Amino acid sequence: MITTSTTLGESSESVSDRSVIFADNYLNKLSGEKIEHECRRRIETGCRELELNFANTEIVNSIGISILLGVIDTASNKGARVVFSEVNDETVELFEMLGLTNHVVIE
Repeated sequence: MITTSTTLGESSESVSDRSVIFADNYLNKLSGEKIEHECRRRIETGCRELELNFANTEIVNSIGISILLGVIDTASNKGARVVFSEVNDETVELFEMLGLTNHVVIE
């Protein structure tokens, strides 16, 4: 089992089945597609829990939301859990309003 932390294409590994992926400061189509690709890759290699860290994220646009929904759906279909961490208050409100918080854990 591997846990991987990914920041802007760089990663480090340790023992576990959890992956931590760091979102950019603006979650849009380009950065969202990178996150989606990395999440799918981690799930396919046996990851059971994805943590998307939003510590550096200031803005999430509608395409970013759509991509996150795709990640949640893929994880759910594979039996993996999705956790959003270090999400700012405005983004938490957005996720709540759009129903994402019904499908993920926010830490």
